Amino acid sequence: MCGIVGSVWTDPARALDHATLLRMMSQLVHRGPDEDGVFKADGVAFGHRRLSIIGVADGRQPIASEDGSVVIVMNGEIYNYLELKEGLLKNGHTFQTTTDTEVVVHLYEELGTDTFSRLNGMFALAIWDVNKQQLVLARDRLGKKPLHYLSQRERIVFASELKAIVQLPDLERRVNSQAVHSYLTYLYIPHPMTVYEGIHKLEPGSFAVWKQGVMRTGRYWQPDFSEEDGHASEAFWSEGLSSLLKDAVKLRMQSEVPFGAFLSGGIDSSIVVGLMKGLSTESIHTFSIGSPIKEFDETNYAREVARHLEVDHHEFIVEPNALEILPRLVWHYDEPMGDSSAIPTWCVSQMTRQHVTVALTGDGGDELFAGYERYRALRAAGVLDHMPTFARKVLSSSIWQRIPASPYQRSFRRRLKRYLAIAHLAPKDLFLRMVSTFSESDKLALYTDDFAKTVSNDDPLAFVANFMTTYQSRDIVTASMLADLNTYLICDLMTKVDIASMAHGLECRAPFLDYRVVEFVARMPLRYKLSGWRTKKILVDTFCHFLPLSVRKRRKMGFGVPIIQWLRGPLRELAYDTLTSQRAIQRGIFNKSTVSAMLDDHIQGRQDYAGKLWALLILELWYREWIDN
Repeated sequence: MCGIVGSVWTDPARALDHATLLRMMSQLVHRGPDEDGVFKADGVAFGHRRLSIIGVADGRQPIASEDGSVVIVMNGEIYNYLELKEGLLKNGHTFQTTTDTEVVVHLYEELGTDTFSRLNGMFALAIWDVNKQQLVLARDRLGKKPLHYLSQRERIVFASELKAIVQLPDLERRVNSQAVHSYLTYLYIPHPMTVYEGIHKLEPGSFAVWKQGVMRTGRYWQPDFSEEDGHASEAFWSEGLSSLLKDAVKLRMQSEVPFGAFLSGGIDSSIVVGLMKGLSTESIHTFSIGSPIKEFDETNYAREVARHLEVDHHEFIVEPNALEILPRLVWHYDEPMGDSSAIPTWCVSQMTRQHVTVALTGDGGDELFAGYERYRALRAAGVLDHMPTFARKVLSSSIWQRIPASPYQRSFRRRLKRYLAIAHLAPKDLFLRMVSTFSESDKLALYTDDFAKTVSNDDPLAFVANFMTTYQSRDIVTASMLADLNTYLICDLMTKVDIASMAHGLECRAPFLDYRVVEFVARMPLRYKLSGWRTKKILVDTFCHFLPLSVRKRRKMGFGVPIIQWLRGPLRELAYDTLTSQRAIQRGIFNKSTVSAMLDDHIQGRQDYAGKLWALLILELWYREWIDN
């Protein structure tokens, strides 16, 4: 796992000088603490920071083909590289290293941009094609590895993280108002936007070719949920899932350095650990963090799974110091990231890296097997649609919002109140509201008149709505799962895990997101995923031998921190001082009176604005770190 940077230019005046290249690389040392490498030629410069996983002794990048006509820098792992290498050797290619990266070089020599559809892995890469004088960029199917670029007529600059690109001495950092508008909706900034005007994210499953100032993009993969195989038996789906997921785990256990797994005690991570146990002759190391606050602690479940599977379990009880961690998160994430679970992800990555270099995760199980509560809510909405109008009005009445509820985010009454407040909406609109933090009316009340005008023609909800293309041919829950897979999973979860893990030099691998598993599950009927109110039915039934009874029956907890209490306690002063400061108000985005009222209502316990206030706090801290500084 690594960090990559580089540039190609046609105008010598826009050349990337050596000092700037080194400065860009220095911003990515955390991604590649083991060694660095540079390639420079007429009109091109590549830089690489390496975390050694495969080909430890001989894998320094950039790597070139035999004749030097193809040069690559890559961040990621290609899990099927040995299979691909065997075919390339038969075709007469010679290899100078034992790395997976060199396999991509020779495959590109044969297939060009068709290469990427042959790769099973997570990657972001750049190829300089000397003969065609073109730069090729590519990103893995589900966006596990990030890739950003600045494309101009005279040059293109790319990097794993934005913090490297903004080292360009002639770059003006202009904030993208539309990105801020979208961030307040989702707590992340959707691709291909970034927080900066002019800089973009390469979309997952895509490649780009830049030649003589002209850039074209293409998509080599897109998850397709449009077709359902309703005739196959449950046994067929169970056997296929078992075989594919086992192979996905096996491929991801390839490593020349110590590896382990995150173990939350939930269904997905427990299954991954169970499969690892069956595939290894050595002890499996698992890692979890706990909280002294019971409502946020899953360690008893993780401990029970570890005993059941007989693995070497490591457990850490931490109470994150938000005041200490926040500045580091804001710097590492480059863009505003309002998902507060970045904090426990940061902590478990930090702890895990003290023991291993690679960790397998259960990411993707919720999106593929209907694991989120919002999918059950959508099913419930279908029931409400058949109720009389007066009954639906009673359920959505504001009177239910007056019912006292626990201050913890996961209490039943809190979740019920949140659902009843929007239960009157049509299913598609209900889903869009459930994935939003600030609604459009919330933002109108929050924005200054001037800022509201700059985003008046933008519709952030279109990003998610456009992925719900299977609504007519399948069901609303499947359409929502597809939307989550393409949006929330990639822009939030994959970003969160990549940045938090790579900040500590840890590589995370997600077997559920093997593209073969995704394509197989995409055709599976919903009844095998969501049966009545039971989520992940086929997962639990297929792998029940890995799961203690308590884990099979437990309610999903998620990964969180008590931000409600933090904002009423240790973060209260920081939130007030930051969000109502002259500096924050002078940005011209928010009305001070609205923000002050939100703070007062939240701190006094009249309303729960924790998620919204956290988003605003992160945004202002980001401005101070990356714009004011």
